[in-house]
Amino acid sequence: MKVFTFHLMPYASLDMNFMEKYRAAWVVLPNTYYDPKIGHELYNRYLDELELAAELGFDGISVNEHHQNAYGLMPSPVVTAAALARRTKTAKLAILGNAFGLREHPLNLAEEHSMIDNITGGRLISGMVRGIGAEYFSTGNNPAFSHARFQEAHDLVVQAWTRPGPFSFEGKFYHFEYVNTWPRPYQQPHPPIWAPSTGSTETIEWAAHPSRKYTYLQAYSPTQSVMRFLNYYRECAESMYGYTASSDQIGWSTPVYISDTDQKARDEAKPHIEVLFNRLLRLPFEMLFPPGYLSQKSLANMRSHKRSVSGQEHTIDSLIDQGIIVCGSPDTVRKQFTETHRLLGFQNLLCLMQFGTLPRDLTERNIRLFASEVLPALQGLTDKQYAGMQTKAAE
Repeated sequence: MKVFTFHLMPYASLDMNFMEKYRAAWVVLPNTYYDPKIGHELYNRYLDELELAAELGFDGISVNEHHQNAYGLMPSPVVTAAALARRTKTAKLAILGNAFGLREHPLNLAEEHSMIDNITGGRLISGMVRGIGAEYFSTGNNPAFSHARFQEAHDLVVQAWTRPGPFSFEGKFYHFEYVNTWPRPYQQPHPPIWAPSTGSTETIEWAAHPSRKYTYLQAYSPTQSVMRFLNYYRECAESMYGYTASSDQIGWSTPVYISDTDQKARDEAKPHIEVLFNRLLRLPFEMLFPPGYLSQKSLANMRSHKRSVSGQEHTIDSLIDQGIIVCGSPDTVRKQFTETHRLLGFQNLLCLMQFGTLPRDLTERNIRLFASEVLPALQGLTDKQYAGMQTKAAE
């Protein structure tokens, strides 16, 4: 198994009384809540935490993109990835992901990803996402075109990375007389592409297509829902496309916290993880999934699987009990990941080691404990420990 650490880079100093006036920490929260001096400290602290994980043997470090919010301060993950490119030597650098379809000029992102791939000597993983519904409010894009625009941007970028230029590209949304990417990617034919998703049926089917076979990554769901989403990817590969999906095409992302004992881990993580789920991640359903963003089938699926994350007040106990987070002593965490891997068969694990308001000292200890007590056991897991697709349990 490949194990990555993932960072949201939240604005951890936010006045959490904002919810008395504003319905979300996204889109509508005034930027007067943001102090650039605190932001300066947080950005550099968060980069330190990712670099520490790389030094301690994680297979990769991950960043992502969100706009106009306190939940994640990375409107351009290319900037954070570039800052990490020269400061790390062997760890993969995963942008999970960039919303190519939100851009008027996706070729700019194609060039920037190529630059990072060259600087790192081929350590880049390029995640391609539509962006959650809130991003469409922030960027003024029509969510009804999100799938078509995203897929066309993907096709443009992959062609830019793989076809000799210059050539022209004429699509519904993008028109370029000259596509001639300099520099070309270091990895040939292009960097690995991952497809992080909230669980859209269309995205899963698209990622599993035999011309792509992109690694599908699921996050923020109870274990039973994660099983259903990951199994659907495998079912698509088998029934729609006629091949058996490799577990290398499967990934899971989850918050993780470790301390000396189970109770101490719960006590230390409690205020910070509850801020993440009850304040920073809390979104009105229509802001998370605006009209037109999902098909009727996907919308029904999301209503049943995502309301448990974004539509209710959480406690650390409810989050642990549902398997939305992993928290406990090193032995407990190691056992839970081993058992979940046996059920789900993922070969890519992304661990959110800092969340909400978790301070620097607890974050660093969390990373170090995971690296010394849990990481070696997980990196040794293979498909030999996977029990196989549990279709009945996933229903």
